[in-house]
Amino acid sequence: MREILPTLSEWYAARLPFGLATVVAVSRSAPRDPGAAMAVGPGDEVVGSVSGGCVEGAVFELAQEVVETGEARLETFGYSDEDAFAVGLTCGGEITLLVRPVTHETDPGFAAVARSVAEGRPVTVATVTGGPATIGATLAVWPDEVSGTLGTAGLDIAVTADARGELALGATGLRHYGPHGERREDAVTVFLHSFAPPPRMLVFGAIDYAAAVARIGSFLGYRVTVCDARPVFATPRRFPDAVEVIVDWPHRYLRNTDTDERTVICVLTHDPKFDVPLLEEALRRPAAYIGAMGSRRTHDDRMKRLLDAGLTESELSRLRSPVGLDLGARTPEEVAVSVAAEIVALRWGGSGAPLTATAGAIHPST
Repeated sequence: MREILPTLSEWYAARLPFGLATVVAVSRSAPRDPGAAMAVGPGDEVVGSVSGGCVEGAVFELAQEVVETGEARLETFGYSDEDAFAVGLTCGGEITLLVRPVTHETDPGFAAVARSVAEGRPVTVATVTGGPATIGATLAVWPDEVSGTLGTAGLDIAVTADARGELALGATGLRHYGPHGERREDAVTVFLHSFAPPPRMLVFGAIDYAAAVARIGSFLGYRVTVCDARPVFATPRRFPDAVEVIVDWPHRYLRNTDTDERTVICVLTHDPKFDVPLLEEALRRPAAYIGAMGSRRTHDDRMKRLLDAGLTESELSRLRSPVGLDLGARTPEEVAVSVAAEIVALRWGGSGAPLTATAGAIHPST
């Protein structure tokens, strides 16, 4: 959704109605996660994807229909053993989609939500997907305000509280309520779609490898910052894919920077006067991934220096060093792929082994 919002905002600003399909639930080996979206707009233009190609043709027709009728629809697609040519997911999974029309009348808060996402402001969009409530009704929830309604005051109050909780976690999924927000009932199903600010990637060391890591980090959806103490190397021109380029001592910059459980820290300086004080700071703060570049010899020396600096074995166990997976990488771009692969594997619990050497679900449920 985040990627197609600029186009949707243009259609909305021009008062051009469009059909928006959003994945609200998945099971087994589904190709896309909840929140994936596809839209059909003016001139039958299509943006986004909900299944990687399996059901897009059927969704295209559904999106056209909801624009014509003005009524949202909930549809489930899965693999059909009886009819190999049936519309479905050949991967064996199942996805449920909410397909709804978006106009100024049906979704008056859409522009504000799109603007918040573009500016990095956290917002959750709650949408009714089933039950004795209007399917497609939306409620936008920010940390300090709300916009829209799901139909009843009680339902709005209950969903607002849950939406803010999900927003703090960056979580997306279905919730169930009674018609007036009763917690122990499941008459009304609501999809909570959280748009938390993108996670940060902090890259330390203004070298050619850092430029490649910054590029792939941006591709993966991170908000990339490159930091180096040397102003001649730390320039925006050398790092066009970074949101910001900082000239400062790495450990000093990190000490004054907020990180959280989604933050990725890549230490590419491989110079002890930079990376040892930096890693002292990094390994004692929240982060999803902390990786440091260097040879085996550099790694051994670095670990000794960090132990001498007072870091514990538990703290040192968080360090991914030498950085990246064993891909045989040589060039900066190949090394960046190796680093990105390790970040993704750590995030989702992947083994890093070839899929041909593994068994079971390719996309295990999380």
